Amino acid sequence: MPIFVILIIFSLSFYLYYKIKYFRSKKPMERKWISSKSSIALGSFVFFFAINQFFIHRSTVSLIVGIVFLLVGAGSIWAGYRAHRYYFPLAVKEAEETK
Repeated sequence: MPIFVILIIFSLSFYLYYKIKYFRSKKPMERKWISSKSSIALGSFVFFFAINQFFIHRSTVSLIVGIVFLLVGAGSIWAGYRAHRYYFPLAVKEAEETK
């Protein structure tokens, strides 16, 4: 399905964007906050890749690998979201203190 290919490309490009932004940042809390966003983007890449596998290949091995990727991607999205919620206020506080 072409919509999943577009979502895969977008999530991979966001992952690369956030990783570049991570290496350019100097503040520790901001780095962790950006790292959590890149974790969400990488998790969505794996998640959409797994869903795309369900539509392309119809074998048992493909189904098992797709389910594993789906679980890993969903777990990465969930962990990244929780880290984002934790580090966002700290990054805002850090940014206000350095002004």
